Amino acid sequence: MPFYHSLGEIPPKRHTIFKKPDGSLYYEQLFGTIGFDGMSTNSYHCQRPTQVKEIKGSYNVAAKVAIENNIKSYRFHGFKVAPENDYLESRKNVLTNSDASIILSAPKESTKDYFYKNTDADELIFVHRGSGKFRSHLGNLDFKYGDYIVIPRGTIYKLDFDTTDNRLFIVESRRPIYTPKRYRNWFGQLLEHSPFCERDLRRPYELETNDEKGDFLIKVKKQDEIFDMIYATHPFDVIGYDGYSFPYAFSIHDFEPITGRIHQPPPVHQTFETDAFVICSFVPRLYDYHPQSIPAPYNHSNIDSDEVLYYVDGDFMSRNDIDAGHISLHPAGIPHGPHPGAAERSIGKTKTDELAVMVDTFKPLMVTEEAMKIADEDYHKSWLD
Repeated sequence: MPFYHSLGEIPPKRHTIFKKPDGSLYYEQLFGTIGFDGMSTNSYHCQRPTQVKEIKGSYNVAAKVAIENNIKSYRFHGFKVAPENDYLESRKNVLTNSDASIILSAPKESTKDYFYKNTDADELIFVHRGSGKFRSHLGNLDFKYGDYIVIPRGTIYKLDFDTTDNRLFIVESRRPIYTPKRYRNWFGQLLEHSPFCERDLRRPYELETNDEKGDFLIKVKKQDEIFDMIYATHPFDVIGYDGYSFPYAFSIHDFEPITGRIHQPPPVHQTFETDAFVICSFVPRLYDYHPQSIPAPYNHSNIDSDEVLYYVDGDFMSRNDIDAGHISLHPAGIPHGPHPGAAERSIGKTKTDELAVMVDTFKPLMVTEEAMKIADEDYHKSWLD
């Protein structure tokens, strides 16, 4: 998302002398992706951010694929993923391809003993249950039910939860995550027809500047391995930064739906995009208002993409027997549409209270062993009369 943010203290010009009160230098770091061509941030550290004491070992977290070439529609019971104390151990990869992974997580405890950095992927965390504080080397954000947290790859962070009842829907993206191009002008500003604007995007509001030396464990994910790296200085030692690459939050409840006289296609719900998949938000909205409209979606063929829908809350009008935390997978290659009776039930209805997150990928998704533990094997038969 191309918008500028500054937090803390910074010098008047980049790559120039910036001294601490004792006369020694702050240490500048350029933080960005796509080489030197993408969005970046210049941050200023109390200590050199390069001081690795020890690499204690690593362990593999690659998804174990159960079905590599899938053409079967599935429903997964997301809330059947058992809560676990540790945040990283709680992350269960259920669907994956070379561009993205979809992860369910039910952590009970805050990340206390380590910091986490994902160098493989940007992360988008949707908070289904829980609240707390997202803490990072680029500042802190409060989060609650319905929030998306967008985390650029390489961000060092922790999650502090208010309670033990937390449910997260996480998308890992090996491409940078942006807002949709058609919502922005050539300067990057969100346009008048966009369903949200910069006022809705919550930037980090406070820095934790810890000028400390010691042994600090950062769990670094690289190529599906997590490395336990001991740094000699506290990773949250930034005195200030400015730029375009930083975590931010957006509430699904601030998405303003686009409606019409007849049924609108899924792109009107688009919230984020990469060049490999899109993320959409289905929110409470008025139904189509043509006198002959059928508000339920029409049958459509998934020829080019897999469609994943994560059901958050409310009554999703096109499906039968769907509950909060369920995930539907409608794979590329076959058509899908409303369940029997859904189109008829929708006629004459004036609004919907559904809340859901959709991920459409352009490459097929592989189904993992974790997904099969919570799979409804008969869902593909649910369109039979």
